[in-house]
Order: sequence, then C-alpha cells, then structure tokens
Amino acid sequence: MNAVVNEVGATADRAADMSVDPDSGATNNAATAKAATASVISATGVSKRYGKQVAVDNISFEIPSGRIVGLIGPNGSGKTTTLKAVLGLIPFEGHLSVLGLDPRTHRDALMEDVCFIADVAILPRWLRVCDAIDFLAGVHPKFNREKAERYIAHTKLKPTMKVKAMSKGMIVQLHLALVMAIDAKLLVLDEPTLGLDIIYRKQFYQNLLEDYFDEQKTIIITTHQVEEVEHILSDLMFIRDGKIVLSASMEDLGERYVEVMVEPGQMNAANALQPIDKRTVFGKSVMLFDGVPRSQLAVLGETRNPSIADLFVATMKGSYV
Repeated sequence: MNAVVNEVGATADRAADMSVDPDSGATNNAATAKAATASVISATGVSKRYGKQVAVDNISFEIPSGRIVGLIGPNGSGKTTTLKAVLGLIPFEGHLSVLGLDPRTHRDALMEDVCFIADVAILPRWLRVCDAIDFLAGVHPKFNREKAERYIAHTKLKPTMKVKAMSKGMIVQLHLALVMAIDAKLLVLDEPTLGLDIIYRKQFYQNLLEDYFDEQKTIIITTHQVEEVEHILSDLMFIRDGKIVLSASMEDLGERYVEVMVEPGQMNAANALQPIDKRTVFGKSVMLFDGVPRSQLAVLGETRNPSIADLFVATMKGSYV
C-alpha cells in the first residue's frame, strides 16, 4: 500500500509546524513560509551528481502559480532527476524552494500540497479500487472521496475491481482519480501516458484540464509525446545534458521563433540572417530563426510558428549521437 502514498504524493506522517532552517538557524513556521512564496518553484544553482556523472548541472528557473509547464528533453538529459529534487526524493546542491519550502528538510509538509504520477507508478496487483480510495481517505487530509468516486463513475472501473484485472489505461485512470481528488497546489507528471493508446492519452489530458486544473494549481509534465501536450502548455523548458537550454512562455516562443519556407531566390539573404536550423521539406528549404522580426523574414518566403517538436529537434541536434 506504500506505493499508493508515493505515487500520489500522500503521506501519513506530518511535519512539525515549527522547524529550523539549516542555513540561518532561525526557527520558521512552515505554513508561513508556504504562504509567503511568490513562485511555486524557485531553483538557483541546483546540481546533482551520481559519482563522477553530472545529472543536473547548475540549473536555475522559476515557475509561477497557475501554469502548465512542459519539461522536455532526451533520455538521460536530467528530467527525472530534476523532478526528484523538486519532490524531495534525492539530495542535491544549490537552492530549491517548492511552495516556499525546502524539499530536503520539509518533505512531509510539502507532500500535503503536491501530487505525483510517475512513468513507473506501480499499484499492488491485489489492490481494489475501493481499497485505494479508503486508504487515501484515511491518510491524506485533502483527499475528497466524493470527487474520486464521481470521476471513477465515468470510467469502466468498478469499486471491487482489482489492479491485476485492469488494463494499463485503466490503471492510469485510477491514478488520475486519486490525484484529482486531492486539493493539491502542484501536480508533477513524469511520462504519465507512456504506453497508452491514443484514445487514453487524449482522454487523460482532457480530464486533467476539465476536472483538475485551475489558476490556483500548477502542473509540470515530462513527456516524449510533445505534440500531444503542445496545446495545453503555458510554458516550456528544454533540458539537455543536465542544463536548461530553453525556458520561455508559449507566447514568447511564438514571438521569438519563426520558421520560413525560403523562396529559391532568397537563399543568400536568408543565410545571411543566420538561421539556427535548416531542413528540406518536399524539396524546399525551411529555416528556423531566433529573434529575427517576422516582418523582416516575410520577404524571404512563407512564415509560420514552428511546432514544439520542430523546435525540440533543432535545439537537441547532436544529443542522440
């Protein structure tokens, strides 16, 4: 049953109201610290090493409340390690504040306001749907039984159904029902739809938006299926070799990056503007520009906003060799 606690961020233990800040030695009230934070997550110079291998390399970023952030990167880029640091699952160097708390020293208190679904989330095969609901209702102060049961009523899940009788899509539905019934401020999703067919994937994100997200909540998503989350993201971060190589809102990306299908007679002029990427589509040259005014590029050919997938490939070239 401990797996249920880990996967949805619940914990039966509660941190003491008063705690000592290890840096200043001052006594702080955890609730006051949470209320005082301006950002949901604030990271400065965060690093993590496993022996000689650097998994996360001196990264800094801010995530405000009410955002849906995509953390995108190749395998081994540091995505999961970053999430583990945010969740207080690993020690690290640098400063990291999550909901005003240091996850290394206030993890129990933090988990009252954080939910987590991992790509390796495992529920006991003998667990029934009703058992999972009863357990969460008993250990998590912000779990809403009625909300969980309402969500489950719109699925094929039955109260007496055991995990061993569920498809992977149904197991994800159970996870989501448990998570969405917790009034958490931060939801962390690490490849939540990995291995699901397209119907379940679409349903997952639709339910997330309709039944969970509001301006008081923040969601962080890591996924390789970037084209499926592009329409729901408010912000994007690319991570490569343990470093954040791009961090911007979707609005800023639309203004900053422009893709041009260059007319044959404009190739020299286009190259002079130093595109960050070039590719060929149906025999025509397509160039990606960073920070060049769209009005200036319009004379070179047809312009458009690049997809996240195209921007990702352009940014990560060389990461897979």
